[in-house]
Amino acid sequence: MKRYSTFWYVISLLLVAAFGLAACSKATPQATSAPAATGGAPTTITRTSAKDLILSTTTSTQDSGLLDVLIPAFQQASGYTVKTASVGSGQALQMGKDCNADVLLVHSPTDEKTFMDGGYGSDRRLVMHNDFIVVGPKTDPANVQATHSAVEAFTAIANAKAPFISRGDKSGTNSKELALWKAANITPAGDWYQQSGQGMGATLKIANEKDAYTLTDRATYLANRDQLESQVIVLEGDNSLLNVYHVIQVNPAKCPKLNVDGAKAFADYVVSADGQALIGKFGLDKYGQALFTPDAGRTDADLGLK
Repeated sequence: MKRYSTFWYVISLLLVAAFGLAACSKATPQATSAPAATGGAPTTITRTSAKDLILSTTTSTQDSGLLDVLIPAFQQASGYTVKTASVGSGQALQMGKDCNADVLLVHSPTDEKTFMDGGYGSDRRLVMHNDFIVVGPKTDPANVQATHSAVEAFTAIANAKAPFISRGDKSGTNSKELALWKAANITPAGDWYQQSGQGMGATLKIANEKDAYTLTDRATYLANRDQLESQVIVLEGDNSLLNVYHVIQVNPAKCPKLNVDGAKAFADYVVSADGQALIGKFGLDKYGQALFTPDAGRTDADLGLK
């Protein structure tokens, strides 16, 4: 009888401990620095210090490796600690609307203008650009390499019903892709057209595995090229494939609890001489070419944008 009582006493203690741990884990939510870019609502990042700055940016700046250089340099120069949400541009802008970010670094000009027109941003400045490219299997079953524009390339892919992987995540890249299908008067549908719901790096790897085409920014492609055995650039150089990035400070009139000073410090840094120098040389040592072109001081009109 004594052994039986001891046994259940021990079990009771273990159950109490287990429930206690579960309660603690629910009572203390964990902040995250990189919400998944799945098309849903981004995870809220917790600010634990007045020096914490919440940056919402695109997966392309993360996957290219640029943030691994830019953010440490900014933190050292400013004393702020950056907490980063790497999501699609659509989600990044939504985080700004929801007051879940202080500053944005995004590449979806049409959506950005809507954001600014709605009063959600207090300042928007041109930072840099690179370009989009179409990549696909070395065998090029749709013969995209014989085309001369992105619209022709997309038309060839659709006519051949060749596999195409869309991000499908409301990112800047996804917005550009959908605009190209619209320009080609094509509504992509069918087994050949699939959505990853993921960031650019992950989407490239899926396209590689499925011998499929996709639209990507050049920086992320180059950063992942060694892991893409079957993928090559099949179209580049079309003027419609320009990929432009802006930094936007979220409007404190809409979101009174923002880190306003930190947001301005970050925006000022990425367009400063030091920030632009880092951007302009990023990728040269590893890829033999810069992955981004610095554009501080220029306007959208200078790049041919409306």
